[in-house]
Amino acid sequence: MARTITEDRAPEPAVGTTNPHHATRWVILAVIALAQLIVVLDATIVNIALPTAQEALGFSNDNRQWIVTGYALAFGSLLLLGGRLSDLVGRRPMFIAGLIGFAVASAVGGAAQNFETLVGARVAQGVFGALLAPAALSLLTVTFVDAKERAKAFAIFGAISGGGGAIGLILGGALTEYLSWRWCLYVNAPLAILAVLGGVFLLKKQPRSEDAKGIDAPGTVVVIAGLISFVYGLASAESDGWGSATTLICIGVGLALLALFAVIESRVEEPLLPLHIVWDRTRGGSFLVVAIVGIGLFAVFLFLTYYVSLTLGYTPLKTGFSFVPMILGIMVTATSSAGLVARIGPRIPVFVGMLLAAVGMVLFAQLDLDSTYAANILPGLVITGLGVGLSMAPAFSAAVSGVDAEHAGVASASVNTFNQIGGSIGTAVLSAFAATATSDYLAGRTPSALNQQLAAMHGYTTVFWWSAAIFAVGAVICGALLRSGPITIDPDAAPVLAH
Repeated sequence: MARTITEDRAPEPAVGTTNPHHATRWVILAVIALAQLIVVLDATIVNIALPTAQEALGFSNDNRQWIVTGYALAFGSLLLLGGRLSDLVGRRPMFIAGLIGFAVASAVGGAAQNFETLVGARVAQGVFGALLAPAALSLLTVTFVDAKERAKAFAIFGAISGGGGAIGLILGGALTEYLSWRWCLYVNAPLAILAVLGGVFLLKKQPRSEDAKGIDAPGTVVVIAGLISFVYGLASAESDGWGSATTLICIGVGLALLALFAVIESRVEEPLLPLHIVWDRTRGGSFLVVAIVGIGLFAVFLFLTYYVSLTLGYTPLKTGFSFVPMILGIMVTATSSAGLVARIGPRIPVFVGMLLAAVGMVLFAQLDLDSTYAANILPGLVITGLGVGLSMAPAFSAAVSGVDAEHAGVASASVNTFNQIGGSIGTAVLSAFAATATSDYLAGRTPSALNQQLAAMHGYTTVFWWSAAIFAVGAVICGALLRSGPITIDPDAAPVLAH
């Protein structure tokens, strides 16, 4: 999720007295969990509908990545700002505004008659998701003031976060197959309306945090512009090539703006991202882990979806169910690694987990036109899921290790930002690699139906080989950065939850 709220945590009130939400706290949990499910669903639900949407609206292979990248980039680049606004404006108004905006954007996307409208709606979903996510976790933290009840509430909330990806894949397949791809977007509207009604009637107005700081306007503008320019430059390489002026200029401007952001953050009084959080070896290594995993997961979800639906001819529902073993693998190792990390620290689990993910990608790189699910796809899904869970859970824990209460929220928001931006960059770069490999394969060959299929297959396997290399190199680098031994985490802090 977006952040942990420890920096503005007040002394716990007597249960049932000064807490205005005590009597309805479990119903409020249901409302917050529903809002969380809406945001988590959209990380995967649209992937299943993408081939059908592309056929209906007629956009090119070069453009389809923006349906995924637009959402992830907007969401990731605005999470830090969303968390700050939640402190300044208030949790309740930001929660309700985020839900309403998300519902409207989803309805517009579902009704889209062209590619531009659909991309705009996905970007708007990411914007309002970045406003909603921090407010939801903040509300959960202040609603449950009893330590035991809070632990139970976060366990339920975490289960929604972890299982939401699987629900999105299956629900997206069912809606696409039995209704329309448009319902993968429409479905958010009624769910959001229910959550809005619950928020309006159940959530009480509470005073804003006394410790809330002002917004780092220069840093916010520069980092958003830098990320957009950098990712757009990478994405343009798919259609324009790596040597085009658009690609090189946008990448160069993006990197320059991100460097300027670092300078600004080192000089302003209240930075959006305090640099000492990033420079610590353990936290910096954790941010790198989640960014690399974001690249790999997006590759699996996006390109394996293309493969099983377009090459193997799976129905949307069958496509959704095909990913369930990987989601289960992630949940198994993510939930069972806590004791191991407490004893030996994150270094070894992260190293082994990323190597396992690399092995899974190598298995996917062996796929061909005649591959079968049980023999060729399932082993890669299971191994990748186990590896991702084993590396992600320790990284998210280590991301807030040693952070004081004042900066725990921004550390939590940062790790999710790196994950989403990693996915955005991965989608753009890997899509460009796939397009280049596909066109290179067709060069000098007749564009027959078989050669078209073989060219697409060559693009997919190229992506999986690159992903394997990224995971393998990441294992070495992150293994060197992360420290050995147990990490220290504030036991009273809310857990860091990921999308």
